[in-house]
Parts: sequence; C-alpha cells; structure tokens
Amino acid sequence: MITMYGIPNCDSIKKAKKYLSDNNIEFTFHDYRKDGVSEELVTEFCKNLGWEQVLNKRGTTYRALSDDEKSNLSEPSAITHLVAAPAMIKRPILKVNGKLHLGFKAAQYDEIFA
Repeated sequence: MITMYGIPNCDSIKKAKKYLSDNNIEFTFHDYRKDGVSEELVTEFCKNLGWEQVLNKRGTTYRALSDDEKSNLSEPSAITHLVAAPAMIKRPILKVNGKLHLGFKAAQYDEIFA
C-alpha cells in the first residue's frame, strides 16, 4: 500500500505523481485540503521524520508567522501549526509499506522502489 500526502497543485507533488505513473506504481493520493489533516497524522510524520524536516520553512505560510512564533517553535507548537495550516507540511510525504519518505528526487524514488 502506497499513499502520497500533499496538495495537488504543488510542483513536487506533480513530479512525484508523474514518476509513480511512469513507473506503473499504484498509489493513493491524500489531498490535505480535501481529505483533511489530523493531529494524529501530523504527529506520525513528525515522530518518524522529525518536526524540523516536516516543517516547510520556504513557503509563504511559514514566512507569515511572527518572529516570536518562529523563534519559539517546538514539536508540540509545530504540530499545532501544521494541523491548522497543512500548506506548511513539506511535500510530498510518501508512505510505502508503513515507512515514511519526505520530498521527491527521482534517485530517491529509484531506491525506494528498487
């Protein structure tokens, strides 16, 4: 069972979806906006991948946080922000046989699916 988590208009998601389709790898897409994001899901991401890795600091949603919010981030506060604003979750997150993988690079996916 393979699940990709993200938002459909993200360039990295589009590249990852194309890779999977081109390689005839079946997957389910979990759209944060349509399917939602629970505290449990985000906690799973953070526990397995590290909250600092899951938090997308390059996006406009993160940059809109106050300097105080940014400087006082911890795992619990990051999880709260990520549940409230899933666009701050780095994309894509791919779950393959229960193991989570973050981001998309063709070489990384070549290894995952070798």
